[in-house]
Amino acid sequence: MHGEQADDLDGTTGDAETVRRAFEAMPVIMIEYAGRDHTVAAINAAFRRISGHEHDALVGKPVREALPELAGQQVYEMFDEVYATGREQVAREWRLQIPPGPDGEQREIFLDFHLFPVRDANGAVVGQRAFATDVTSRVIERQAARERAAAAERRYEQARDVINALQRQLLPPGLPVLPAVRIAGTYLLADTETAAGGDWFDAVPLPDGRVALVVGDVVGHGVAASATMGQLRAVLQDRLDETGDILAAIGAADRMTGRTPAAHAATVCVAVLDPVDGTLTWCSAGHPPPLVVDADTARFLTAPPTGPLGTGARYALATDRLKPAEMVLLYSDGIIERPGREPAAATVELSRVAMDAVAGRGPDAGELSAVERACTHVLELLVRRTGHTDDITLLAAQRRTPPAPLHVTGPAAPDTARAARAATRRWLAAHETGERDRVALAHAVTELVTNAFEHARPDTGDATVTVTAELRDDGEATVCVADDGRWRTRARPGDERFRADHGLGLAMTARFADHLDVDRGERGTTVTLRRRLSRPARLLTTDEINHGRPGDAEPPAEVMVIVDQPHAARSRVAVHGPLDTDTVSALGAELDRLTLGGTHELTVDLTGVTHLASAAIARLYRGGRQAHPLRLYAPAGSVAHHVLSLVDLPHATTDPDA
Repeated sequence: MHGEQADDLDGTTGDAETVRRAFEAMPVIMIEYAGRDHTVAAINAAFRRISGHEHDALVGKPVREALPELAGQQVYEMFDEVYATGREQVAREWRLQIPPGPDGEQREIFLDFHLFPVRDANGAVVGQRAFATDVTSRVIERQAARERAAAAERRYEQARDVINALQRQLLPPGLPVLPAVRIAGTYLLADTETAAGGDWFDAVPLPDGRVALVVGDVVGHGVAASATMGQLRAVLQDRLDETGDILAAIGAADRMTGRTPAAHAATVCVAVLDPVDGTLTWCSAGHPPPLVVDADTARFLTAPPTGPLGTGARYALATDRLKPAEMVLLYSDGIIERPGREPAAATVELSRVAMDAVAGRGPDAGELSAVERACTHVLELLVRRTGHTDDITLLAAQRRTPPAPLHVTGPAAPDTARAARAATRRWLAAHETGERDRVALAHAVTELVTNAFEHARPDTGDATVTVTAELRDDGEATVCVADDGRWRTRARPGDERFRADHGLGLAMTARFADHLDVDRGERGTTVTLRRRLSRPARLLTTDEINHGRPGDAEPPAEVMVIVDQPHAARSRVAVHGPLDTDTVSALGAELDRLTLGGTHELTVDLTGVTHLASAAIARLYRGGRQAHPLRLYAPAGSVAHHVLSLVDLPHATTDPDA
């Protein structure tokens, strides 16, 4: 037998060892699986090198047991499909996460692979073989080349930015942050067009503590479809906000089709969730039904079929109930009607991948909530296999235990301001608010506590200040800062000292709030501010869902550092960290030193500033009035830009020294 095998290889002599050496030495990854459970029958050295597994740890085990890290990455499903259908599968640049290397870092690779069935003498499938090539370096090189070629593609990107901006203006600016419901949404632009679409989503808190979830789809693409989508969304949002009545809202949208022909045949699904007991009431106007899913089960809700808007259909309500661990997912038909997929098979895929997302099986599951995973991983894992030709909208909601209210108390002193700011950030992070709200409320609380220790009983040290905050069912945060001191008489508003040293704190706080009330009495002062919280929904393009995941940056260190930039064309420093009452004196001293008392020019880069208190604003105002005014640089989107814009302090948003 050995001789026969060798003759097959070289026509002369040899044995099985020659075959084994050739198999081992192949530069491509080679694997053979046997049976319905895909038992690992053979692997070569190339596979062992890339996977980090030893031969004896894999061979003889079913693939789900041998390679559990592949769960949730649509690999097992591909094996099952090859075994069941006998059809080959080919993948290009398939992204996989594999076990950490010796340094403990999570690794990801990209593979080109070919998977085809092995048949017995009767033609029955008895196993399968895989040949794969590691193309990670090629993908990384191409990504680097794409970055180098960014200038050549700028015109396309600018056009894409305009389209994205249009879509963002038409879609809700953010999703409500609610104490007992976690909500996430994603909008993926069509892969084949650079035209705004007619899909939309919305989440509307209702007066009785429930929340309405809406996903809809206007026929077509382009400006007309987008404009019609905006009108339908406004009608539904207004009716739901006013009455909370699903049928009244859909009825108003249905009547609108008589006045707006482009709205004819639009579809919409509205679901109202009660976080107290999980009751889910919903109605569909020709739209795909909601999917209810947890880590182990998935079910599409059922109701009598109805037609789209403007078709004369009669609409009725259906009810269900979410268990504490279950999530409801509303979606547009773009996720179902993907190229090469029958609707029945596509709905099964959607339910399976959604279950994996809820359970945390799959790539980058670490810090994302279940609703966020459902709105990002579902897109990546399904769309990358088939592509997509239509916009895709996903909106997910899940009940949760509300975080505890905020309560901080301490002496009216700088340490309390720092503690209150840190506690406010933690409280907002627990609610998963957007960055804009985190910046606004952290600044507002710091300013109010600072006011308390600057103005409450200045001659004694026994004044205390208390910060409390809670989130109402409608998503409005109420923050109270109370002290038991007496308000100190200050300079008159017309005085320069008033504006520079004392006039900005309360004015800044008012800009950070939707409503602000100040109650001064004999027993102290209480300032109450209210602000509706939100978190951004994601508008994505195909490039953004293929690799990696969006996530929050690590919180900045609470240390202020001023870094000289000697290689800049002009005198320049960069400031990092918080600029508050503790650090403003150091900032002022350094600015005076670098400008020789204001007689020399200086650019101050505020990109890395994480907090900008009124005391620092006052110092920067003075820097703008010196003989050589400071050049302040704060790019759009930075903390400094947000605060400087509120107080109307001139600054550059593009690098003045570029």
